[in-house]
Amino acid sequence: HSQAEHGRQDLDGRRAVRCVQLLVRSASRSVLEVTNLEVVYHSVVLVLKGVSLRVAPGQVVALLGPNGAGKTTLLRALAGTVPHRGTITIGPDDGVGLGRRERARRLAVVPQHPVIPPGLDVFDYALLGRSPHQGVRFATSEDDRRRTSAVLERLGLNDFAHRFVDSLSGGERQRVAIARALISEPRIILADEPTGNLDPKNKTKILDILFKVNQDQGQTLIVVTHDMQILDGFERVIDFQEFTVDTTH
Repeated sequence: HSQAEHGRQDLDGRRAVRCVQLLVRSASRSVLEVTNLEVVYHSVVLVLKGVSLRVAPGQVVALLGPNGAGKTTLLRALAGTVPHRGTITIGPDDGVGLGRRERARRLAVVPQHPVIPPGLDVFDYALLGRSPHQGVRFATSEDDRRRTSAVLERLGLNDFAHRFVDSLSGGERQRVAIARALISEPRIILADEPTGNLDPKNKTKILDILFKVNQDQGQTLIVVTHDMQILDGFERVIDFQEFTVDTTH
């Protein structure tokens, strides 16, 4: 079968997960819980409404929806970078009470288009992932450097350590963005369209990395995507259109 056929078969086999309420009731405990989340831009435009979901520790979840549906907006709300209404609970704590650093220890975002300062090499960019664990002056310790080297080795990036990030290919950059997220040692990884601009070979490579991280370390993985062809391997698929109010933002 083609990848597209596999994607359709996988989605057809998971019809029940389209009912968000069933998904919410299915998880007895959660590492992330969202209740009645709304995101409003400029106090007038309602982008998301009624987002409620619960994710159990170690789950591998796809949020499926078309481009422009607000998936990235949801990730930004979870990361605490856009104002929102409703409740986001990360672990046992309400997100409102978490400082930026503590939130970053629990939850890391792999952006679709990472902002990379010019002239930064792979090692130093990945090392930024240790900042939530550093002191007020963000001093880098030998332990930070050791942990960074270990993650780069695990992702096959040691040979790139001293290359400038902006000289890498799209697939290589995506691996470096994943490395930075892993180096912060979060409980939850949020990946925003991680395969969006990649060729089939690199799509497979990136997904294999993410699934292996989940298998080896038990980190919860939430991936937003519009691509039905990559759904094989996800244990939960949530139809994001259930939550969409205004698809122009």
